[in-house]
Amino acid sequence: MDTVTYSRRAFLGSAGLGLLAATAGGRGLISSAYANNVLAPTESMRGGSNNYSPGAPLVDNLGSGFLVHGTVRRAGAGEPLGNVRIQIWAATARGGEREPSNHGSVLTAADGTFQLEMSQIVPNFGQPHAHLAYDDADFKTVFLRPVMSSRDDTSVQAHFVLADA
Repeated sequence: MDTVTYSRRAFLGSAGLGLLAATAGGRGLISSAYANNVLAPTESMRGGSNNYSPGAPLVDNLGSGFLVHGTVRRAGAGEPLGNVRIQIWAATARGGEREPSNHGSVLTAADGTFQLEMSQIVPNFGQPHAHLAYDDADFKTVFLRPVMSSRDDTSVQAHFVLADA
C-alpha cells in the first residue's frame, strides 16, 4: 500500500481553495472577479505595507538574479494602464526590507506590464515574499505581499487592478 504525505502548506492551501470554491455560489473562482464583464479592483493584502517607504526612487534594478513582474489594469473594463508607478521592496541577500538599496519604483509599459530585477529574495519571518505598492493619487492605494512557494524561486509576480480614487 502506498502512503501519500502532504506538507502543512499544501494541506492548508488545498483546504482554503476548497472552502473558496464551496462559497463561490456556483460562479467559480475566476468569474467572481469578472462579474458581468467587470474586473473587480484588487484589495490590499494584510502586511503589504510593512516597511513601506513613500516616494521610493525610480530604479533600473535592485541587484540581479531575481525578477519581480506583473501587470496593472483599470477596474471595470480592465484596460492596461501605462506609465503607472509601482514600488517594490523585499528582504534580499543584500539586507532586510528596511535596507534602502532594497526599495525602488518602476513605471509600467504601455501594455500595463512591469518588471524589476533585484537580488535574490530571502525568507523574512519564515516566508520568502515581496512587497509591491501602488500609491499615487489617480487610483486607490493598493499594497500587495505575494509569497513565494520556495526560497529557491527566481521570480514572483503580482497583478494590480486599480479603482479610481
